[in-house]
Amino acid sequence: MTEPLDKIHITVGNITQLSVDAIVNAANESLLGGGGVDNAIHIAAGPKLLEFNKTLGGCPTGLAKISPAFELERQGISHIIHTVGPVWHGDETASLANTHEDVLLASCYHQTLTIAQQHKIKTLAFPAISTGMYHFPKDRAAKIAFGHVLDFLTHHDYPHEVTFCCFNQEDAAVYQEIIDTRMQWMYNRKRICPA
Repeated sequence: MTEPLDKIHITVGNITQLSVDAIVNAANESLLGGGGVDNAIHIAAGPKLLEFNKTLGGCPTGLAKISPAFELERQGISHIIHTVGPVWHGDETASLANTHEDVLLASCYHQTLTIAQQHKIKTLAFPAISTGMYHFPKDRAAKIAFGHVLDFLTHHDYPHEVTFCCFNQEDAAVYQEIIDTRMQWMYNRKRICPA
């Protein structure tokens, strides 16, 4: 049986070029396109994505909606899950999960993973939601993302694998440090409390 931690991967690159069943779009509430990852996904998926998303009626912050991948289906991506992350206005000194933005970002991951489970999506790729133009602190966002993904994979059959697709090596290092810390904690726990 595969450990949940082994189902999580990190890569650097363009999320629209990954070989996964579905990608996550860090969208705005209109779902009609924007900047950054949102723009790249709309360009890669083609104009039919915009036409389809007009029928969805937008999406509140913290929630998620699914669409076909249109032009991206040629490379094996079948769906795009659009989620709207929060704009950071919080206090970076507040403990994790104690700001409204933390709760909304956690909801983005939970809602997206729930949709992936409902559609039996095996492989899913996330960008670093809210860490670009929305200015969510990267380390804080990565801890929320990793924690919720790991918990979901521990308790559900789908998705089988999740990839965090980072913009650059520096961002990937943030995720890697969180994973390494978790692995060290698990190793120490097994040494202290062997099965």
